[in-house]
Amino acid sequence: MFKNRRTAGLKLAGFLKEYRGEGVVILAVPRGGALVANAIREELKCEWDLIIPKKLGAPFNREIAIGAVTQDGTLLLDEEMVMYLNVSKEYIEREKKAQINEIKRRMKLYMGDRSPVSIKGKRVILVDDGIATGFTIKAAIKSIQKSGASEIIIAVPVAPDDVVEGLLEIVDSVVCLESPYPFYAVGMFYEDFHQTSDKEVMELFNR
Repeated sequence: MFKNRRTAGLKLAGFLKEYRGEGVVILAVPRGGALVANAIREELKCEWDLIIPKKLGAPFNREIAIGAVTQDGTLLLDEEMVMYLNVSKEYIEREKKAQINEIKRRMKLYMGDRSPVSIKGKRVILVDDGIATGFTIKAAIKSIQKSGASEIIIAVPVAPDDVVEGLLEIVDSVVCLESPYPFYAVGMFYEDFHQTSDKEVMELFNR
């Protein structure tokens, strides 16, 4: 049980000391992941930025994920779900564009006119406040790979063991403090798991 996202980030930073300094970029998944990442950034003294993967909802039930997309247009589809629900290519394209527009709106809100940090040739630490299924984080990983990062490290306080094993197949390293069983929801492992606001994220990047 973590007291809050900041204390979880400080604990993670203790396992990431080898990544201190230049040549390292932290990418936070907002909103909650930004609070974890900020604590790590303070300890490692390195650059940081945001990456926002958004799920694509099914036509008749938006809670069902059929894919995920990131701000650069990187798309990851759940091919089995797409086939099972008989989702058209036209719908996928419309949903993709809608989610990219929402991502761009949020990036503008959080970062203003600030240029994104280049990750080409850098060691990238991808941070969230926890991982449940790993689907949206895989879209973020795919985007980071396309951007030419030299190394990808996932850093999360909590995630299911099978998800961690799956991520280890596509990244260089995963630092996960807890992999409890059974796993129901990320919020169960925090004393304070309040809904992180846009304002909190904006304040972190405006300091």
